Amino acid sequence: MKNLGTFVLLLFVFSCGSTKNVIANVKPHLVTGMPAEKYLPENTTFNPAVPSPEAFLGFDIGKWHIRHDQLVAYMYKLAESSDRVNIEVTGRTHQDKPLLLLTISKPKTKQQIESLRRTHIENIANKRKPNSDSPLIFYTGYSIHGNEPSGSNAALVLAYYLAAGSDERIDKLLDNAIVLFDPALNPDGLSRFAHWANMHKGYQLNASSYHREHNENWPSARTNYYWFDLNRDWLLLTHPESQARIEQFHKWRPHILTDFHEMATDGTYFFQPGVPSRTNPLTPNENVELTSLLAHYHAKALDKQNQLYFTEEGFDDFYYGKGSTYPDAHGSVGILFEQARVRGHVQASINGDLTFTQTIQNHITTTFSSIDGALENKQRLLNYPASFAQQTDELIKQDKQAGVLLIQPKDTFRFERMLDKLDAHQIHYHVVTRSTVIKEQKVKANGAVYVPYNQAQYRLIKSIFSERTSFPDNTFYDVSNWNMPLAFDIDYHALSSREAKSLSLAQGRVKLAKHEYDDEFDDAVALAFEWHHYQAPALANRLLMEGYTLRVAGKAFSSKIKGEEHEFAAGTVIIPKAFNPSNMAQVSKFAHEFSLPLWSIKTGLTPKGIDLGSRNMIPLTLPKVLLLGGEGTSEYEVGEIWHYFDTRVGMPVTLIDQEELSRVDLNQFTHIIAANGRYREWDERANSNLEAWLNEGGTLIGQKTALRWFESRDWLDVSIVSQRDVNSAFDISSLKYADIDELSSKKRISGAAYMASVDLTYPLFFGLENDRLPFFKTSNLIVENTQNPFDTFATYTDDPLVGGYTSNELIEKVAGSAAVVVQRRGKGRVIAFVDNVNFRGYWFGTSKLMGNAVFLSGLMN
Repeated sequence: MKNLGTFVLLLFVFSCGSTKNVIANVKPHLVTGMPAEKYLPENTTFNPAVPSPEAFLGFDIGKWHIRHDQLVAYMYKLAESSDRVNIEVTGRTHQDKPLLLLTISKPKTKQQIESLRRTHIENIANKRKPNSDSPLIFYTGYSIHGNEPSGSNAALVLAYYLAAGSDERIDKLLDNAIVLFDPALNPDGLSRFAHWANMHKGYQLNASSYHREHNENWPSARTNYYWFDLNRDWLLLTHPESQARIEQFHKWRPHILTDFHEMATDGTYFFQPGVPSRTNPLTPNENVELTSLLAHYHAKALDKQNQLYFTEEGFDDFYYGKGSTYPDAHGSVGILFEQARVRGHVQASINGDLTFTQTIQNHITTTFSSIDGALENKQRLLNYPASFAQQTDELIKQDKQAGVLLIQPKDTFRFERMLDKLDAHQIHYHVVTRSTVIKEQKVKANGAVYVPYNQAQYRLIKSIFSERTSFPDNTFYDVSNWNMPLAFDIDYHALSSREAKSLSLAQGRVKLAKHEYDDEFDDAVALAFEWHHYQAPALANRLLMEGYTLRVAGKAFSSKIKGEEHEFAAGTVIIPKAFNPSNMAQVSKFAHEFSLPLWSIKTGLTPKGIDLGSRNMIPLTLPKVLLLGGEGTSEYEVGEIWHYFDTRVGMPVTLIDQEELSRVDLNQFTHIIAANGRYREWDERANSNLEAWLNEGGTLIGQKTALRWFESRDWLDVSIVSQRDVNSAFDISSLKYADIDELSSKKRISGAAYMASVDLTYPLFFGLENDRLPFFKTSNLIVENTQNPFDTFATYTDDPLVGGYTSNELIEKVAGSAAVVVQRRGKGRVIAFVDNVNFRGYWFGTSKLMGNAVFLSGLMN
């Protein structure tokens, strides 16, 4: 029978002539892909010297998902064959993919691009309205979420149109504008998704939402290389993609920035403005008016194509860290577009089968409507930056505060990284050059910077220093606070005009106080570095990987340094010459590499505190970290932890899917980390193995809902407030059905800053200077205070909310609750973070706790 089946199959093949013909006779479920011209206006003609995308790629647009390397190759081909296009690499992703920016203009304008740009920037700086013949500056960017690919695939068609097309619209555009064209805002994510969608496409397209093509494996391609959401990074600037993009934004300061996304499959099409009551109060009304004005053009264009849409609902314009809102703080008009997603080539929806070609077409349509609306309202858009600046001046005059004073901590690295972000956002500041006392706090000369409000970036400055906790509309699509000094755990004070005038100031930060390196190590019995520096875990890791023997001080001590007594806090790391007889000079090289002060200790006998040979000098060993990921876990939070250890500590953590836990030899690891997620409590073998490892001395670290897993297995003896108890805090007796959305928002903590009281004597908090530490809370998970000072080492204060929105009912629940709990289990220990200490790679003040949890766990007895 087997041979007969083979014979029948071969006979069928031969009767068709070849296997190629067999495939050719199969009818696809739907025709996929179209030539570029089919997406474009019928009256457009094209320069034959410029190849169409389908001619260059070998397939119609939408038949396959474009890979980033194909996209890049085609963009370079356009630049080579069209005299309208300049192309540059503005940066590279974590995966070394190029970030492209095309500057598109008519050939005559290309020779004047730089002078036109400078004039535009000078007009903004001088609050001057430009001449009517000045060009509009468009910045159009596509697919910042990699699995929202209709934008970058539409970019293929649009780039061809701009480079080679000729019709009334493009002639008017090139006469009146310069187009900055970013075809792929997230190359790493786009490439991941293209591979996924293409490898699951059959000749017979499958529209079922259950089909694997439409359901990515963990992690999704929405994110970048380290699984961060780049659309939340415009303000935070954690990643190279964002850093390159913001540099170009400030280089050009576009009049309009368009940002193309996708949303749920059963949606239609969305364009801004968003929910009117959820606009950031620092955004001028004129911005909303201009956005609404352009919305009529989108509506008209989509009506013409019988495409349903909605606006002014579902999305907000509050958080200044997104592509559609960052421009709003700068006198530009940012516009968000959301297309219902296919996540493949065709998918069933409540509106019928949605095809990839249709999603591409819709983004092309609204790109055109953005152009049409802007050109018809050119003068108003040209004048808006000057109007914005004048309105900003009025706000500055009305402000009772003059600026903000930022106090440099011992950890200069963390302070300088914050200043880097101010620099990137074009925020000016001055160094305080004379010692003084402000708000009863001593300020050392060259140990603080002053950020004046009287500057162009006033609105952004007020935003990143905001402590606002009350809002007209309390429903937030994203975080409600992103206070930069709180994120970096920097002491700061808002100053009145009188207080600001008392300061002696100088431009820049070159005179900030720094440690003078001590390179006289020949007669040292040990070298030391202090743990307060953010880079201390990175230096410790590097030395341990190089084979050095280290000790960490469990208690404070002092030593004579160049004749003066120097106090070393608990957590100081010692490199004893007794255990490291050679290569001590190399330690200095590594310390310089991490910009970390190194101290030379001449004797093991200390004036105060423990001696260098004390039993409280604990061996510091090289950690071996296992990080749990996979289905059920938060790709964002797992990515944040991976990013912290990989890029800031230099440690290669082992990342596994949680379903592999039962098959892993846990004895190879010293620490296991579980981020927010749903864990396999029913996997008895995995749980038993982990429990045995814990009892034998392992350190188990968890955050957010991972604590529920720990509690269910009795690894953590805490009481987690149930959702029922949270619900009971809200009086619903007088509510109506229409109030359900508002009630839901009150029960949610979307992203707010909370203050906790921490025990600085406990090793987990070694290196911190203040016993108050701002945490970032993104959930209503609440752990009751154990009332045991020997396991609850951080508790939220009685008035914990310091920035952002939380309902009074939840604030009362959080007040006094646990923020960090550490408990012994057998020979091991469990470290429980109630909240995310690595939030978006931005909350530097608490991310150090993750390093402490790994490197200093040996002290946590």
